[in-house]
Amino acid sequence: MNIHLTGHHLEITPSLKEYIQTKLAKIFHHFDHVIDAKVTLTVNKLEHIAEATIHLPKSDIHAECRGESMYSAIDLLSDKLDRQVIKYKEVHKDHHRVQGGLKHQPIE
Repeated sequence: MNIHLTGHHLEITPSLKEYIQTKLAKIFHHFDHVIDAKVTLTVNKLEHIAEATIHLPKSDIHAECRGESMYSAIDLLSDKLDRQVIKYKEVHKDHHRVQGGLKHQPIE
């Protein structure tokens, strides 16, 4: 899985990069079919903004969070993305029982 990091008015330090990777690893444990993720970090005066777009096989998930520090914005972003990925996974889950239904049971 590829993570593309971009910083606007911000230099992305190795510790910040590692923090983002550990937070997004939680999402990859829930869903294995993530193609890639694009994360943009922005600083506007006193406001820190973290945006992310995750590319999935049938759609894209986008989230944006604002916080007082960049680490708190990344925490909020990872929680929001985690909820959206779980919802995506439930919607696209196959609810039909191929072998478990009554129609496929052997007649005795």
